[in-house]
Amino acid sequence: MEVNGKVIQALDEQSGNGRNGVWRKREYIIETGGNYPKKVCVAVWGDKIDQFGMQVGDQVSLGVELESREYNSKWYTDVKVWKATKNGGPSTKESASASQPDVTSFHDESGDDILPF
Repeated sequence: MEVNGKVIQALDEQSGNGRNGVWRKREYIIETGGNYPKKVCVAVWGDKIDQFGMQVGDQVSLGVELESREYNSKWYTDVKVWKATKNGGPSTKESASASQPDVTSFHDESGDDILPF
């Protein structure tokens, strides 16, 4: 699954000792774009914290894994980041729409008129 947005907050790094040794985790709040932006808390674990180097204000594309677990009859969900790409360049709606194909016409490049469904 992929999440795209802007890093609006970087929470403090957490660490501890577990059964597999020392662990590190840092959570980031990502605000998605669009007409109805959402805020998503994502977790980066271990050496990937340094490798990704995400900072507040960065536009990012994140590959995430969703995982839920039960504890005392309640369910908790983690959004773990396994891949991060910083997006550069302008973030205006014009540049985003320029890279998308024109879906308002139903004309195929081959000259045949084909409906998209």
